[in-house]
Amino acid sequence: MLPESVSLFGCILFLISYALYAEVLRENTWLSRTIQVQDGQTVVDSGLYGIVRHPMYAITLVLFLSMPLILRSLPGFLVFLVYPFIIASRIRSEEQFLNQNLPGYTEYTEKVRYRLIPYLW
Repeated sequence: MLPESVSLFGCILFLISYALYAEVLRENTWLSRTIQVQDGQTVVDSGLYGIVRHPMYAITLVLFLSMPLILRSLPGFLVFLVYPFIIASRIRSEEQFLNQNLPGYTEYTEKVRYRLIPYLW
């Protein structure tokens, strides 16, 4: 079993990521569970979207990582390790769609270089 300090650290990560998730929802009113372009939709390129192109996915990585830490669960952490690959696949599909269907998205990808993690990817 992992030390109790790991659980405390997980709680802090959870609270920070939950607050950042709320900020993403505030910044981007176009968010949807499905990949689509809505009538009148424009590219959001400010706030967290000025740092990475997919801040919601970046934040969910931290949010989902915090859960096995809070529970001090090594098996839970191993299950979490699949999630980044699922998100990376989703991002590739989403970006292909948005490049073709959302005016200004290609220019946005040139302005904001990183998809998920600054200076990495």
